[in-house]
This record gives sequence, structure tokens and C-alpha cells, in this order.
Amino acid sequence: MKVSLFITCLADVFYPGVGKDTVEVLERLGCEVDFPEKQTCCGQPAFNSGYHKDTKKVAKHTIETFAHSDYVVLPSGSCASMIHEYHELLKDEPEWQVRAKALSDKTYEFTQFLVHVLKVEKVDAKLDANATYHTSCHMTRLLKEKEAPFRLLENVEGLNLETLPNREACCGFGGTFSVKMAQISEQMVDEKVRHIEDTKAEVLIGADCGCLMNIGGRIERKGKPVKVMHIAQVLNSRA
Repeated sequence: MKVSLFITCLADVFYPGVGKDTVEVLERLGCEVDFPEKQTCCGQPAFNSGYHKDTKKVAKHTIETFAHSDYVVLPSGSCASMIHEYHELLKDEPEWQVRAKALSDKTYEFTQFLVHVLKVEKVDAKLDANATYHTSCHMTRLLKEKEAPFRLLENVEGLNLETLPNREACCGFGGTFSVKMAQISEQMVDEKVRHIEDTKAEVLIGADCGCLMNIGGRIERKGKPVKVMHIAQVLNSRA
């Protein structure tokens, strides 16, 4: 099965290891992975800030870049959900709307792809740790994906997964929200960190680098002994 990796901006700049782990898991499961070098941002920052005209240019570029891909996989529910927005964004341009729908139909967040396309729930990962999982907003609310990460984590040898209290609450990142509404964002992430502490977890797992950057940054500033891991890193662990 041929898969194109959409690395996303945050993984490319801040978490390149997440991209590496994503590729290694996919290849271990028999996928042939390529990396279209013309890919750029998915356009979400501009879209969420109301610059829809500019977002259309990015969307069309992305559609062109992945036009010949069989599947497009992203280590981010947030960016995957943005690609699914292209269909509505380009509704006034029928030809592009059709192409946007074609891209949407073959685009998946990483865990979605493993569980729903590859039909895999066990990847022979091992991680001896007490952990908890943060459910990101875009992945659960827009992609409607609530089960795939948990199905995979349940089959990680040695991993004890504690339920995160109030896990459906936003971490406070929200892209430009954390910049424009910094004081509110700080209160939201502080609440998230308190809930993580309540679980006594050693590791916080998530599927979106934005959330992990926000929560992880706050954990580090507060000096809390919690390691932050993307789910691709967990699924590529062997110790």
C-alpha cells in the first residue's frame, strides 16, 4: 500500500522524530511511504484567523501536491481535519471542490489509518509506563475519531493507561487562540496539567503536536516530572 506522509508544520519544525516514528510504523506494517517535497502548511492558521482567500491558495497547492497519492497520512488530527474542510472552503469553485473531496476521501490521521484502513490494532509496541491520553479537540470533534488511539494503546505491552479527568476539555492551544487569548489559554492549560497530575501518570500521550507542545511546555515550566510523547513515538517503542 502506497502512502504519502504529510508531515505538518509543527512536526517538521519542532518534532521531526514524530515523522520518523510515523514512517517506521507504517513501513513495518508493509506500507511504501513517500514524501512529496512541495508540501507546505495545511492553511489552518490562516483559516482560523479568517483569511479564507489566502487559505484557498494553500488548499489548492496541497490538492495539487497530493493529487497522485493513493493515501495521505498525517500525525495530526488537527491538520487532517483542515484538509477535510477544503470541500466547504472551495464550494464556490466546483472543479476544485471535486478535487478537494477526492483528497479528503484519501486523507487520514495516523491512528485512523492504522485502525480503519490497515485494520491493525496491535503493532508489537512495548512501553513500561503509567500513562494518560489527551484527546485533542479537532480530532474528536471534527474528525469524529474517538476510538482508534485507545484501541492501539490498549495493545501496547507494559503500558498502563489511566483515564484523564475531564479529558474532553481543550488544552488551551487552539492555534492562534493561545496567542490572542494568552491569559485564558494559560488557565486552560494549567487545568489540564492539574488533571494529568491527578492520574499520577509518568507519561502524557497525545496525537496532535500542537496540544503536546502547549501542555508539554507548561509541564516543563512548572517542573513537573511528566514525559510527553506523541502516539507515533509510543507505537514505535520497543522497550
